[in-house]
Amino acid sequence: MLSHAALPRSSQFGLPALRPEWITLGAVLFLLVFCNVPFWGRLLAVQPPNASNMLGLVAVFTFLLAALNLLLTLLAWPFVLRPVLTVLLIATSFVAYFMNQYGVMIDVGMLRNALETDVAETRDLLTLKMAGYVLLLGALPVWLLWRVPIRWRPARREVLRKSAVIAVSLAVLAMVAFAYFQTFASVARNHRELRFLLTPVNYLQATSSYFKRLNTKPATLEKIGTDARLGAAWAQRTRKSLTVIVVGETARADHFSLNGYARETNPALAKQPGLINMSNAWSCGTETAVSVPCMFSGLGRDNFSREKTQYRESLLDVLQRAGLAVQWRDNQSGCKGVCDRVPNENLKDSKAADLCSGEECFDEVLLSGLPEKLDKLDRDTVLVLHMMGSHGPAYYKRHPDRFEVFLPTCKTSQLDRCSQQEIVNSFDNTLRYTDFVLAKLVGILREHADTVDSAMIYMSDHGESLGEHNLYLHGTPYMIAPDTQKHVPMLMWFSEGYQRDFGVDTACLAQNQTKPVSHDNLFHSTLGLLDVATTQYDAKQDLFKTCRRS
Repeated sequence: MLSHAALPRSSQFGLPALRPEWITLGAVLFLLVFCNVPFWGRLLAVQPPNASNMLGLVAVFTFLLAALNLLLTLLAWPFVLRPVLTVLLIATSFVAYFMNQYGVMIDVGMLRNALETDVAETRDLLTLKMAGYVLLLGALPVWLLWRVPIRWRPARREVLRKSAVIAVSLAVLAMVAFAYFQTFASVARNHRELRFLLTPVNYLQATSSYFKRLNTKPATLEKIGTDARLGAAWAQRTRKSLTVIVVGETARADHFSLNGYARETNPALAKQPGLINMSNAWSCGTETAVSVPCMFSGLGRDNFSREKTQYRESLLDVLQRAGLAVQWRDNQSGCKGVCDRVPNENLKDSKAADLCSGEECFDEVLLSGLPEKLDKLDRDTVLVLHMMGSHGPAYYKRHPDRFEVFLPTCKTSQLDRCSQQEIVNSFDNTLRYTDFVLAKLVGILREHADTVDSAMIYMSDHGESLGEHNLYLHGTPYMIAPDTQKHVPMLMWFSEGYQRDFGVDTACLAQNQTKPVSHDNLFHSTLGLLDVATTQYDAKQDLFKTCRRS
């Protein structure tokens, strides 16, 4: 077996042997230059290079170079360095692809989206361009890494050399920080998005936070609304009721023609008498994994965290405890824990030939069997429908061909192959289909209005970026996310019997259509609407409180 001193000085490919400090320095330079294009692009946008700040930009590069080199030096040991760099380079190549392709920023929420998505959604994101990124930014440098001989020193000399490298790195960090601290602090404070763009720091921090939160499990499930009961008015109702809550997906309020959008994206809903359109509605988050648990939690956006709700009951538990029948029907990647303790079913694998392709189903499948359910309804029921809606980037898969109204469309998940207008066209077509499904739902409820009191409340979980400011999809950290990802559509419809028996004054609601509402209101508004008495109820958050007849 070769000693450290006898290691070959070149590989069979003619590559010269390198000391480990040159390997780490080269890896850091590669990561900073080739895998951080969004970071440098954003930094140059907020600090355009000129004579006064050029040295500051050089200082940023130097600081990051020294900091990352310091971290890698600590890991630069035989049997450790190559495996660590392999994982780092491959992971960074994937992250670089998504950041460059969709303009996404990486935080714990975006990482959660990636880890909790389903196979169909993952398949939509796999493209040849992604393979190219992984090949050029991941596989190729890894191939070189394993073929360049590393000239390790004897253990004591290696420790001394590493100590010297660490000392130099610390000195550089100290000097740069001392000279430019005020500038760094100002830029970081005013442009927080930069920390979500710096890779690999962004996804390493996000990974650490995700698993730390994942492992902080309470001993027992937190119960809420244990005192929940139906109000006295229920004793006077002679007919059964069905309250349908529709959780939309990725719908933008500013692309609903009901809200003034120039295109007819809501032609069917516009013809529905009695429809209430809350045009100033806002989401709790910019991703499904946050918005859906938040809107059913009762905590409100300011007090919400995924960790709090992961082992905490939801609105559905309270309604079920009060005596209502509750059911969740899903056409997406699950209810994110909201429906775990109530009857639920996922219809993505449904065998309906006209609505399902084997990979996924159109949202109309959520209405399958609903007329028969209404015919046989024997309990007052709350039904939640979770739509696939306008989930990107494969917008063209979210509707039947006959809803391809706005042309030309984007027929690929690789959005950079399409013009922005094609992307918008494809997205708007998904809203036409959502319009059709919601109108069909209202139609079914209306047909049974003589025997069942029924209501529909629709609210999207979040919006979507369609190329504005070079942002695509959703999941941008809420504090810096554009309104396109937070301003969502919200609609209501009530049968005449429901209005009468539940005291809903739709004329009053119509007068309040432009008032600001949010996901925070859903929990308390549903409790108030259904006359469920519990200390969890906050009348100030009840949209129906001032529009309820006795």
